[in-house]
Amino acid sequence: MISMAAIPLHRDIHYPESDGEPMAETEIHLDVTIDLIQSLRRRYRDEPDVYVVGDMFLYYVQGDPRAVVSPDVFLVRGVPKRPRRRIYKLWEEGKAPSLAIEVTSDSTREEDLFKKRRIYERLGIEEYFLFDPLGDYLKPSLQGYRLVEGKYQAIPPGRDGALHSVTTGLILRPEADSRLRLVDAGTGEILPSDDELEDLRQQAEERAEREATARRAAEAELARLRSARTGG
Repeated sequence: MISMAAIPLHRDIHYPESDGEPMAETEIHLDVTIDLIQSLRRRYRDEPDVYVVGDMFLYYVQGDPRAVVSPDVFLVRGVPKRPRRRIYKLWEEGKAPSLAIEVTSDSTREEDLFKKRRIYERLGIEEYFLFDPLGDYLKPSLQGYRLVEGKYQAIPPGRDGALHSVTTGLILRPEADSRLRLVDAGTGEILPSDDELEDLRQQAEERAEREATARRAAEAELARLRSARTGG
């Protein structure tokens, strides 16, 4: 007779953290993806319940590791930034992303346009954007969808091809250098990239050094004049 206690009631399910594929098809795609993630993280740095990540497996059916997507960029409202995650399990987090962005390429465009769009719509992701930085696969190169009564509707572009994200209050604006700009819709302020922030930091340091040099020179000249007046 087999003891019931010896029979496992469930088996552990393995949810992989990677499929071994590279993060992006080209350096251009990688730069765009990283810029988007870092810019969004800086924007929401002081909001503890806004989580921004990218290229992470998002599992959406408990017990089925095949039910997985890996958005290039996604943002979730209502979940804490910490602890840091290795995968995102929808049934544990209790919140679907509010925003997903795919930096599409030749190898991903069919999946991005059709399969992922259907999945994101079904999961209730409020806004979905696709950006082709090379302009070779999508016409126009930036496209977006917003949930309306549970169905995705295309977001109408502005004259410059920009799209308005209601969930973030940002304008997504494609530029000629394969960059996707994030612009505050209220203030018009551009969210800078890491490279631009580093340039600004260097410029500030150089300006501070020039001012310090000029101040030392002025102080030295003042001391010389005082010495000359006193005959020193």
